[in-house]
Formats: sequence, structure tokens, C-alpha cells
Amino acid sequence: MYFRIYVPELLSRQYRIAVCEYRENRMEKIKIGKIVNAAGIKGEVKVYNYSDDIEAYLYTDTLLLEDTPFKVESVRRQKNMIILKLEGIDDRNGAEAVKGRELFIMERDLPALPEGQFYVRDVLGMTVREEDGAVLGTISDVIQNTAQTLLEVEREDGKKVLIPKVDAFVLDIDDPKRQVTVRLIEGMLDL
Repeated sequence: MYFRIYVPELLSRQYRIAVCEYRENRMEKIKIGKIVNAAGIKGEVKVYNYSDDIEAYLYTDTLLLEDTPFKVESVRRQKNMIILKLEGIDDRNGAEAVKGRELFIMERDLPALPEGQFYVRDVLGMTVREEDGAVLGTISDVIQNTAQTLLEVEREDGKKVLIPKVDAFVLDIDDPKRQVTVRLIEGMLDL
């Protein structure tokens, strides 16, 4: 399975990955980035992007700066940052005035993901079961700052288990049933 990173709520030390299907009827705000500086003198802003791609910025007409909607005039990538031009922010002073503020998109404006890809906020809380049906716990986090993506599973006793998100271990993600089926190797639960 291929997973696209989409970070609706960034943790301080960890990146989350995109792991749940787009749900059209939701109306919640999703955090997609933070303005970190002005870019040039024409009102563009430099954005730390909480995603691995630019799609969320390209496929919406309007972003929310905190709670205020702004029309998107242009979007481009510069190294690992996004450069945005928002309508109504027309000079460097205006761009500097919004430094440090977070950008949101409405859930209805999120790009639809291909089959088999999911957004992380929807996989959190899914029940994790072994092949034999035994419940291991629930997904409490998805960690992307390692060599492999890891599913953090919180067990009923409060202990946490990390399961690599590779096909050998994660056999199925069933969104309608809100469950993930895994195959563990001996000793994995003892780590």
C-alpha cells in the first residue's frame, strides 16, 4: 500500500501520514501549514507545509488564515516551502503582519485520494486486530520521522506498540469497519 503524507494536526516531533479516505460531507477545518515569513515585496508569504505535496493549496480557491477566508491568487514551491499569494495581502508589510499564523482548509476542499490512500485523522482510533481476530488496541498515532512509517497502537493496559506500515505486517485497512488487520512476528509485542 502507498501512503501520502497529509498532516492535519502536526505533533511537535513527529509527522503524521495520510491514511484515510476523503469524506465529502464533513465541514471541519484542517490545518495544512503555517506562515513563517514574508517572501519578496509583493505580499507573498512563505509557508511551512504540513504535507508532502502542494495539492491542498492548488485545488482550493480559498484558504483560512486562522478563521479569516482568503482567496488564493498563486501557489508555487520553493525548495521545501510553499510560496503563497493571498488576495488582499499586497505588500511585504501585509505579509509580515500574518507571520506565525496557521493556514487551514475546509475538509470538503481536501483533494480526494485514490483508492487505498487515507487521511491520518480518520485512521486514528481504528481498532487493530491480529489475523486471528484478537484485538491488539487502537491506533493512537502514525509516525513518519523514521526509516519506515510506524503505526502506534495503544493497548488496553496503556502500553504502546509500534508496528511498521509495511505490507508484511499491515494486511488490511477496512475503513467501513474502522479496523486494521496486522500480522506480527514473534517478539514484536515485547519491544
